[in-house]
Amino acid sequence: MNNYSKFLTFSYDDGIVQDKRLVEIFNEYGMKCTFNLNSGIMTPESRWVHKDSEVRRMTREEMGDMYKGHEIACHFSTHANPLELSEEQLEFEISDDIKKLSNMFECEIRGGAYPYGCYNDTVVKTLEKYGIRYYRTVESTGNFDVQTDLMRFKPTCHHNDPKLFEYAEQFVNAEPEKPMIFYIWGHSYEFDGDGNWDRLEKLCKMLSGRNDICCCTNSEALLG
Repeated sequence: MNNYSKFLTFSYDDGIVQDKRLVEIFNEYGMKCTFNLNSGIMTPESRWVHKDSEVRRMTREEMGDMYKGHEIACHFSTHANPLELSEEQLEFEISDDIKKLSNMFECEIRGGAYPYGCYNDTVVKTLEKYGIRYYRTVESTGNFDVQTDLMRFKPTCHHNDPKLFEYAEQFVNAEPEKPMIFYIWGHSYEFDGDGNWDRLEKLCKMLSGRNDICCCTNSEALLG
């Protein structure tokens, strides 16, 4: 990791069926992703429709080892809005998700993403209480700057950002004197709903196989 100055990382939420195709594409191109999961609602009954495309959460059994080589992170046990919870509920949503995910996947849970992008100082402090070291917001920066406030980490952009490929070209051509992080986030069901899986493949082709870019998980990019 110390030999690189350019870090590329992805963050995808909810543990839904479309992740299967997402992981296949990431694995084909050598990409790494952090998957933010809701351990309390891993059930096929948890489903909805996005732009006429069905979305369904996977069970732990259905996931199997598909996320192997990527990072598992927390997204609150039942995807509850953090700002609508009592102190007791907030504690549960965080602690339950961390405990269950660490047991399910036999890994350390180091970070995650805020459900609905909602957070405040109380939410941040509660996450830190349980050993969480970084958490992603949904506020795009449009840059590759290394940030100091990792508990309110702002991504470069969503995968549907109109400037996605402009950012990718800037990242590829950059010759940085200090570290850069290209951080992309989204939901895999959005590719189904928007009919643009080719967008992801185009991006991966642009960024893969380059000796100066480290494809890594969120933890690897942010925590080293």
